[in-house]
Amino acid sequence: MILNRYFTNPFVLLALLLVTSCGSQTTTTETNGQEATAEADVWDNVEEILNQIKAPEFPDKDFDVTAYGAKGDGKTDNTQAFKKAIEACSQDGGGRVVVPEGKFFTGPIYIESNVNLHLVKGATVLFSTNPDDYLPLVYTRWEGVELMNYSPLLYAFEEENIAITGEGVFDGQANETNWWPWKGRENYGWKKGTPHQGDKGNRDALFEMAENGVPVEERKFGQGHYLRPQFVQPYRTNNILIQGVTFINSPMWILNPVLCNNVTIEGVTVESQGPNSDGCDPESCKNVLIKNCFFNTGDDCIAIKSGRNADGRRINVPSENIVIQGCSMADGHGGVVIGSEISGGARNIYAEDCKMNSPHLDRALRIKTSSMRGGVVENVYLRNIEVGQVAEQVVRVNMFYEDSGAYVPAVRNIEVKNMTVENGGKVGVLLEGYEQSPVENIRLIDVQIKSVKEPFIFSNVKDVTFKNVFINGKEVNPEETL
Repeated sequence: MILNRYFTNPFVLLALLLVTSCGSQTTTTETNGQEATAEADVWDNVEEILNQIKAPEFPDKDFDVTAYGAKGDGKTDNTQAFKKAIEACSQDGGGRVVVPEGKFFTGPIYIESNVNLHLVKGATVLFSTNPDDYLPLVYTRWEGVELMNYSPLLYAFEEENIAITGEGVFDGQANETNWWPWKGRENYGWKKGTPHQGDKGNRDALFEMAENGVPVEERKFGQGHYLRPQFVQPYRTNNILIQGVTFINSPMWILNPVLCNNVTIEGVTVESQGPNSDGCDPESCKNVLIKNCFFNTGDDCIAIKSGRNADGRRINVPSENIVIQGCSMADGHGGVVIGSEISGGARNIYAEDCKMNSPHLDRALRIKTSSMRGGVVENVYLRNIEVGQVAEQVVRVNMFYEDSGAYVPAVRNIEVKNMTVENGGKVGVLLEGYEQSPVENIRLIDVQIKSVKEPFIFSNVKDVTFKNVFINGKEVNPEETL
């Protein structure tokens, strides 16, 4: 059944759902056994995925950056010292490049194969805010489109077995006086009359080149184009571990593995309130574990991506087999998010045992796409989620995000189980699909949402199941409503 109007009364909506579906095999009563089996099967897949994710191991050898000329005085430029230590470590078969206590100022850091960049407790790496230090241009991806641009602050390209570990801090030093004003918004320090990414020939030119199929090597940006670099971007790199460290004050996206396989991100703290400060963006990646991390961000906390529009379809690699466990989310546009750069698709996303709470957290689960993006988002499962407060919606699926085009997306097979929400914000569940491509097969099981203004708003949905769902203290049950 497809619903083409907005409904805010849960009893009217679910009565209509049951009347339409009582001759089908999609009602809760008829499929209880099948649902139980399906539930067990989908979560059994998590163990299979985790068995494929193995953190890289490194030889028991240390290369202290101070032995290569680094000084932790917060002033000395240690770019070359880091480079020499990493090269020596990699050429010697690998090991740990150790950053001891102190404040180490540097430009971008390139991590080579078999290198574990390790920050001891009390170590801080301070990154330069001079854009010229991030030249020459490197092969990267910016908002889902490949190009030649400034180097990410921590970067690897086509390497194997790399790690960033320890108890120290990486400080991008981005703020309202550098990097952030390039967004073009006054609340991030931009002043009228100064250049920004929205000026003609910058962000729009990149997207136009991608639509026109311009070769990546000819998409040269960098100086004069104001496209901020990512904080951490391993690119086409396999076997990655990011563990224990803290990242603060990023120019934009923070942890952004692209086209990578076998990624473990564990025990990491991410805090950055700047524009587009997504906490963790696995992009066109396979077999990713994000575990016991804390996110307090100016944008989405975890946002799963797979490329933008024509460029995403050209590469056509989905993000798949993503497991999120035991994470905590504070500020952000969404806790667990898929999109909007999702043209390559996303599937098999599992999030469990997470806590989300902030008056500045907009949503718990957010899926955003559009007919310009296209792609298929499917098999998204959340369970054991504790939400204190969100400002907008608990669950939102938006298939009309930003621009429109000819590539109608699909969103299907979403399940939220055992979620409690103390303050649900404006709308409990907001689902917006296309008439020809409805949001399909959505299940809420054992969900309690309190203090929400509107229980839910649906437009073009198909096969929605509520089981043991309480909204504002009232059980929403199709069997009892009829």
